[in-house]
Amino acid sequence: MTSLFAWSLILPAAVGTLHPRVQDGLARTPPMGWNTYNNYNCKPNESIVRSNAKALVDLGLASAGYHYVTVDCGWTVSERPEDGLLTWNETLFPGGFPALGQYIHDLGLLFGAYGDSGIKLCGSPPDNVGNLYHEEEDAKTYASWGVDALKYDNCFSDAETGYPNVNYAPSTSPHPRFVKMSNALAQTNRSILFQVCEWGIDFPALWAPSIGHTWRIGNDILPAWRSIFRTLNQAVPQTSFAGPGQWPDLDMLEVGNGVLTVPEEQTHFSLWAILKSPLTIGAALKDDKTSIDDESLAILKNTDVIGYNQDKLGVSASFRRRWADEGYEVWSGPLSGGRTVAALINWNDEARDLTLNLPDVGLQSAGILKNIWEGSTARDVKTSYTARVEAHGTILVELQDTVASGRYPTNKFASPNGQSTTFKSVYANTTSNKHTLTIHFSEPLSTPSNVTIATNAGGRQVFKVVPPSSEEVSLSIPLVAGSNNSITIRNAPSIGSIAIQSPRGTYHPSTEFTVSGSARKDSCGSGFCEPVGSRIRYISPNGTARAIVPATAGSKYIEIDYTNNDVAFDSAWDWGRNTRNLTVAINGGKPVRVETPLSGKHSELFGPGLGWWDTATMGVLTDGWKDGDNDIVIGNVGGEQGVESYGADFVGLTVYS
Repeated sequence: MTSLFAWSLILPAAVGTLHPRVQDGLARTPPMGWNTYNNYNCKPNESIVRSNAKALVDLGLASAGYHYVTVDCGWTVSERPEDGLLTWNETLFPGGFPALGQYIHDLGLLFGAYGDSGIKLCGSPPDNVGNLYHEEEDAKTYASWGVDALKYDNCFSDAETGYPNVNYAPSTSPHPRFVKMSNALAQTNRSILFQVCEWGIDFPALWAPSIGHTWRIGNDILPAWRSIFRTLNQAVPQTSFAGPGQWPDLDMLEVGNGVLTVPEEQTHFSLWAILKSPLTIGAALKDDKTSIDDESLAILKNTDVIGYNQDKLGVSASFRRRWADEGYEVWSGPLSGGRTVAALINWNDEARDLTLNLPDVGLQSAGILKNIWEGSTARDVKTSYTARVEAHGTILVELQDTVASGRYPTNKFASPNGQSTTFKSVYANTTSNKHTLTIHFSEPLSTPSNVTIATNAGGRQVFKVVPPSSEEVSLSIPLVAGSNNSITIRNAPSIGSIAIQSPRGTYHPSTEFTVSGSARKDSCGSGFCEPVGSRIRYISPNGTARAIVPATAGSKYIEIDYTNNDVAFDSAWDWGRNTRNLTVAINGGKPVRVETPLSGKHSELFGPGLGWWDTATMGVLTDGWKDGDNDIVIGNVGGEQGVESYGADFVGLTVYS
């Protein structure tokens, strides 16, 4: 994948709320299984389903947790019989659905069916009847067949516009149609996993958990590498909604379909797993023509990765940082047992060594680091970890015995030498003389001490008189952005640890900026576009926002508050990627690019501000700062090369100086 954009760190602007959910004991961890669609499209048949179901068992996938076997679109008939009940295509499924369900159950697996909240199933023509206006009777039919899961789609559903095949801008929300089927399923005597598949039209994260167990976050995955980037950008504002019984669905897996390289399949599987998406195999495992290859099978059976998906803590990884011009990004999240999982994705078309800075995932050190795809283990990792990663591959690591970022125990980071102690691998997010160093003594001082501190950031030594009985002392020190700082402390008694706190940032709202060209200032509804309440829109390649900002010299970390709800619906089939571009130029220097994922946590069709009032934050390291006033230009240089020439909306920025 090629990209215009430079790196950035995302910090959630608001934590997603876990809304009231279905409490029926299902999907306490993300569902796992197999589905006919990705390989067989809307042309399933009984032989295909039986052979692949058996392969789940024979290949050890069932033992790994893949239990649901789902028949997707193309299984029913064009007209209901005289009794009006739902039925199967007898040519394709001569044994019938009840017998097929029994076969699947006899294998120790679960039977999944596919329905639609419209008058026809997706994939018509040839026409297949949907469930609209027949929800109660069809729910009873599914239950009578022994169905354990229902994937419920959204085609041919908008009556006001004549039931089009697909409508990305329906006249009303799809929500009530899904509620109707959910209620109908609840009236049966069978627990049925309900999978909401309305393609992210009405931001179902806000309502799907109260009626179902999973919800599709966006449009279909494609048998193409570019689809991974698009889907992940749409997942960014939804990861905080994941939890036991409610899981954002990134769509079915393409692993094993022969369309991705092995490193690409590892990336795909890794990210779907740690984001707590349902893991639904979409490849042919075994039929009369095809068998899955050993490399793809090994990926699907990787016990560590499956364990991250099924972890009892049930917390999704979140997007942490993006270096888009350099072509990589980082995601991470917590696991049970005090562990952390992190993934660094190489978007570039070449293999290279890449470095994961542990502070980017909230850590300073790890006693044990497991590199999953490399099959290696590192010990006593301090501040950063570098490994080889293939083109489009991922460094997937599990970190154990960790220390939180900003903390440096002496026994891990320091080298005592007589009266001096030197701490190495000290990280700073920005270049500044205002980092706060706190020295924690092993025991309270018995006598006064004249402590001297020196860093490799230059400048004069810092002196501090520490009175007796002190357990710690704090002072400001200079550090440069990066992970190679060292701090030498002299004339101090025994030091247990030190801590580093970044300088406080200064916020500059969009209201301080002047606009030119196409850019326009615009207010938002009360409580939105936080913390400013307004934004600058229409930042195009010839539209900018400019301000004069005081700072000191050096590389500065800044955080940009933005909004973006340019959801890829129609464009998802081509090169839509759910991102918008912004650039930041300091004192006329080279613009640094920020490729913003979606920030919207409300519907693009019916929500407040159409989802464009929801703020997210991305951080970026910028050069060219000087002492005194600095000229900052927020623009969209090169934006005409993207899918959308307008940039994200700008809310404000924080400068850490």
